[in-house]
Amino acid sequence: MKRVSLARICALVLCAVLCAGLLTLCGVRPALAESAAVQAQDGSTLVRLSRISVDPARLAAYRAFLKEEIEASMRLEEGVLVLYAVSEKEQPHRFTILEIYADGAAYKRHLQTPHFLKYKEGTRSMVRELELIDASPLIPGLKIK
Repeated sequence: MKRVSLARICALVLCAVLCAGLLTLCGVRPALAESAAVQAQDGSTLVRLSRISVDPARLAAYRAFLKEEIEASMRLEEGVLVLYAVSEKEQPHRFTILEIYADGAAYKRHLQTPHFLKYKEGTRSMVRELELIDASPLIPGLKIK
């Protein structure tokens, strides 16, 4: 199993907190259904941070694929509660995506959707590094305003 430093964990937690704050500042208010709130309280939600590094020469194309995939997922998939992507200011080819799914089944369905498969295939040659980090919410059931 890969060891992760305490500094890296702190940075990832800070990133998740900043993503939630950015959502609030931008006026984004994801609609979490009552059932989603109940699922969050019983621990069945799937929370993940995806860290992605892409070829800087293909940044514009990658951003277009990612934007299309996130917008389609949020619009079409009830089990996708949050997909929020940010890029680093100093290294804009490095992305972190906060992903929250109603449960593991919603995540598995997401992986089979046409829009996700289009994103995955279209960006395969652009992605240099991918790290998927499963996370646990500090306050389960907390809704983003």
